[in-house]
Amino acid sequence: MAAAVLVVLMPACSGSPPPESAAPPPEPEQGLQRVTVGADDSTAAIPGSPDALYRFRFRQVDPASDRFVFQDRELSFYFRPTPDALHFQVENRQDRPVWIQWERSTFIDPNGSTGKIAHSTTQWDDRFKTQADTQIPGLQRYSDYVLPLDYLLDPAGKPDQMHRPLLPEDRSAPQYSDRSFGVDLTFIVDGKPINYPFRFRVASVIAR
Repeated sequence: MAAAVLVVLMPACSGSPPPESAAPPPEPEQGLQRVTVGADDSTAAIPGSPDALYRFRFRQVDPASDRFVFQDRELSFYFRPTPDALHFQVENRQDRPVWIQWERSTFIDPNGSTGKIAHSTTQWDDRFKTQADTQIPGLQRYSDYVLPLDYLLDPAGKPDQMHRPLLPEDRSAPQYSDRSFGVDLTFIVDGKPINYPFRFRVASVIAR
């Protein structure tokens, strides 16, 4: 009789869910797994990849500017944020050289992490090396792009600069609306370090 009762109860027990079931892990952010080679700038009104599901609009919030510009007595800046990197141009307004100190400059990514900066000539093998300063001669302009050094990826022996994008352009893109990122660029001017902080915000994420 006891054996019969056990046989009847076993199917019911095996089919019941456990009292505490673990929640399924979140889906990976596929857009951030996309590999980018370099960071080509674009003259399009809304920057992004041709096959992007979403497009981003950005705003410069500090120093605030509708045209992504800032200038003082020494330097003049123009920025162009894109999903892949932050492009910029800086003009030396005085007739003597200045230097960008990459080692003392930092990047704040859209997740709020702060770390070292990479620019167009930074390679995977440079992650633990001291990056040389870049000189901007007097009354000259210099163009480049920057991204977090931690975003660089191993190119597997190739000479390309491979990295993760700043922002995804797939279905996960809307969750980045209103996020902020930026750079603290350090310059040597007249022999003294000067820090130039710039912050940007994702103003909107637009479906194509």
